[in-house]
Amino acid sequence: MTRERPVPARGPVPGRRPVPARLRPSDVLRVGASGLRTRPTRVILSALGIAIGIATMIAVIGISSSSREQLLRQLDRLGTNLLTVSPGQTMFGEEARLPTTALDMVERIGPVRTASATGAVGTGVRRTDRIPEAVTGGLTVQAATTGLLTTLEGGVAEGTWLNAATERQPAVVLGSTAAERLGITRTGVRVWMGDRWFTVIGILKPMPLAPEIERSALVGFPVAERLLGFDGHPTTIYERSEEEAVEAVRAVLPRTVNPENPGEVQVSRPSDALAARAAAAGAFTSLLLGLGAVALLVGGVGVANTMVISVLERRREIGLRRSLGATRGQVRVQFLAESLLLSALGGVAGTALGALATAGYALSRDWPPVVPPWAVGGAVGATLLIGTVAGIYPAMRAARMSPTAALSTA
Repeated sequence: MTRERPVPARGPVPGRRPVPARLRPSDVLRVGASGLRTRPTRVILSALGIAIGIATMIAVIGISSSSREQLLRQLDRLGTNLLTVSPGQTMFGEEARLPTTALDMVERIGPVRTASATGAVGTGVRRTDRIPEAVTGGLTVQAATTGLLTTLEGGVAEGTWLNAATERQPAVVLGSTAAERLGITRTGVRVWMGDRWFTVIGILKPMPLAPEIERSALVGFPVAERLLGFDGHPTTIYERSEEEAVEAVRAVLPRTVNPENPGEVQVSRPSDALAARAAAAGAFTSLLLGLGAVALLVGGVGVANTMVISVLERRREIGLRRSLGATRGQVRVQFLAESLLLSALGGVAGTALGALATAGYALSRDWPPVVPPWAVGGAVGATLLIGTVAGIYPAMRAARMSPTAALSTA
């Protein structure tokens, strides 16, 4: 007959401290989410503050990036090889003049592909002869060579451009802004310039690199000299050269245009203005980002307030969990997880709202919608930081409650 060995009773080993069960990440998320589901209205209102701050920051960065991308695409399309030559000032402070032979001299420079000129005519353009001369509408009359449209790589929206025949006749081509201010949408109508009528034969498309052309009424050099008292001196010369030769051409233009007084010649590159605008597109962004940060801070305070009230309202739950074996660390993790989930909810909603706002505004302006990935990553990081900071104090307060005190005061 064999003797059975006694089976040792299961239970705590005397002298050994019991080890609490570990909470898996899925358990932490489930416990944290259950705390949020019990107060949906308060959770939504608290997350709204985070969402507003994140949406503001995403929208500001996205709209600024979209504007910059549009300018850079415009630069790529228009090119950076356009230079303009204009008169500066004499040594006595008077306004200088470009020689009448300036355009011919520029065209002789080897790398120059095309060049053209405009000259200011001392008269205005009006819709009728009944309008006083003092009412200019901010428009000017300029004489233009026939190659101007080729040099500026512009286009005609309506009608035709000046040619060898029409540049000698009382015919005018209006820039896009000039046509809009004069209320002219078709060719064949007449405008009053100087002391006679000129027939509109064309309306130009917008020219971002030459906004002064958009505000001008353009006539040929010969008719401007014959009928409008133009002296024949160009006021602006436009030239395009090979991309790799732009700086070299820029260096020789003053002495080529005016060999006797090169210091009285100014040379600029219109695309530099667009490039500067692209570089400065985020200059105003810092202020708006500051406003978004304030909204985000207010949202974080709202989250902290929600979590503190949650701790006070759930003292019985905290005491019950502690009495059933939950450690202070587990209680602390639970409330910190709730704070992070609450902030993450606002962050996701804010990111989506900011992206939608960026896309809507960019598409309304015919810009490419751009939301930089680093902005989304920064939004997520800011959300987690806010959630952590806002949840630390409530989590520590909940963890410090003793089971007896929590159950007795609940």
